[in-house]
Amino acid sequence: MQIPHGATRRETTLDGLRLSALVAGDPASPPVVLIHGGGLDSAELSWCELIPALTDDYRVYAIDLPGYGHSDEPERVPTTDYYVRVLERFLEAEEIDAPALVGVSLGGGVAIGYALGHPEDVSAIVAINSYGLGDSIPGGPLGALFVRVPYLSELSWRAIARSRTVAYFAVRAIVAYGNVRSHVVDQVYEEAQRNDGSAWRTFQRAEIGFTGLRTNYVDDLPNLSVPTLFIHGEDDKLVPSSWSVRAGSLVPNSEVRILPKCGHWPPREQPQRVNSLVRLFLQSNIPVDM
Repeated sequence: MQIPHGATRRETTLDGLRLSALVAGDPASPPVVLIHGGGLDSAELSWCELIPALTDDYRVYAIDLPGYGHSDEPERVPTTDYYVRVLERFLEAEEIDAPALVGVSLGGGVAIGYALGHPEDVSAIVAINSYGLGDSIPGGPLGALFVRVPYLSELSWRAIARSRTVAYFAVRAIVAYGNVRSHVVDQVYEEAQRNDGSAWRTFQRAEIGFTGLRTNYVDDLPNLSVPTLFIHGEDDKLVPSSWSVRAGSLVPNSEVRILPKCGHWPPREQPQRVNSLVRLFLQSNIPVDM
């Protein structure tokens, strides 16, 4: 994939862990940190269309979580809590003060988890099809069993890396009908060849139990004190849109936007709509000096 226009790649070393990020925009502008999802994802994959939409007004950092993109493998079993700690370390190392956090799926859970633990250090949150807003398992107990079947996930990943046709069906499984874009399939196919998926498999086995998900912030959401926007694809087959609706009723200063004809990956299914929603929300909550 090509780096988004106007962005450069930067590496930050966190106690020996090399973390890669795409950086764009004026260093003097308010900071926005973008956090991608799990599985076949990276900063470039989820945020290639949002980064250029934000750089005129914000300093943008789109990080590759450990085990993804150009970053090192995680130092230990990756869980949501682990990735929250990585985000904390990154912000400290880069001296980024009170950023807005934008996360999709796993990245949304990381953003919310960080904000709950650091309420004074976040200016706003955008959580897109976010993980962490419920405890039901996609596929029920069979879903928990699926991630533990030896070699099944590994073989599936290798099939995607070897066949663009399989990559097409992998994208088709998470987006709404009619939202499969040829260039997105090409990018996912390329990412599967670079990333072996081990961090994602380990995360799933740590987070998905037979009785529920390890990360569930529902009881803590009334304590989320920063302005929050929940965006969710109405046709998401992995994370129900009702989770974001419920979260919006629990977080004191929040908005909810449900996107029709959209699945689990709004930044790539409906990029113009997502870009507009994110920009408007940030402009309403983070003053930009003219």
